[in-house]
Amino acid sequence: MVLFKQSLIGLKADQFRHPLDLEATRTLKKIPGLDLLIRSLLGSAAEQIFYLENISSGILVGKNQLPQLHELLQQASLILDLEPPQLYVRQHPSPNAYTFAMRGKQPFMVIHTALLELLTGEEIQAVMAHELGHLKCDHSVYLTLANLFVLAAGTLPFWGGIIAQSLQIQLMAWMRCAEFTCDRAALLVTRDPKIVISVLMKLAGGSPSFVNQLNIDAFLAQARTYETASQSQLAEVLQQAQNLNLSHPVPVLRAREIDRWSDSQGYQTLIRGVGV
Repeated sequence: MVLFKQSLIGLKADQFRHPLDLEATRTLKKIPGLDLLIRSLLGSAAEQIFYLENISSGILVGKNQLPQLHELLQQASLILDLEPPQLYVRQHPSPNAYTFAMRGKQPFMVIHTALLELLTGEEIQAVMAHELGHLKCDHSVYLTLANLFVLAAGTLPFWGGIIAQSLQIQLMAWMRCAEFTCDRAALLVTRDPKIVISVLMKLAGGSPSFVNQLNIDAFLAQARTYETASQSQLAEVLQQAQNLNLSHPVPVLRAREIDRWSDSQGYQTLIRGVGV
């Protein structure tokens, strides 16, 4: 059972937004014509397509449908002072979750069955809180645009492809920064860094058949080893090349980052000072 945590009434996105996310978001907003591109690509037709895809091929969670998942989402949304989105569960062998939202429209969250099979109740709520972090920080429109470019960039004409590739690189860099922020949202809900780190560890190499043998402390030691090994100039170049086309930072970096933030004065002040 997941215990209810104190709500962070009045919580603002910038109170927990990661500095890298803030910087990358400012960079995106400076790109000429990006807002116009978003409006043209992500109109009402796209929203309708996604809605029909989910309502026809997934399970809409509610009070009378998978009520435990419904309650976990309600709790997480209340803690983050956010209206809960629709939640769909979809049959899929890849453990994943994602969020879609148009400005001013009804957002929704999707969780794959493979992820539910891998996680505990508290960890599932951490995933929900991570996705809610995207909504709290208004990430979702940029996320959807990035995903569209990943699918379409290879099919565009030469010059269009070059422009799309350049924008895609910037969007990918922003997405990696945004993930750090949303891990913080997960921690604000769970109030236990080990729960968030456990999710990351299971996503890196978990399996239902040996999940009970996984060790969080050993995973954090692995993260410190990676950090130490990447301090040389050559390692830094290789690390940048490794991450260039990734939509998420590597799991060990995310685990190390959330472990550090959980010990920070900013986090401790936030959970004591915002909630009432």
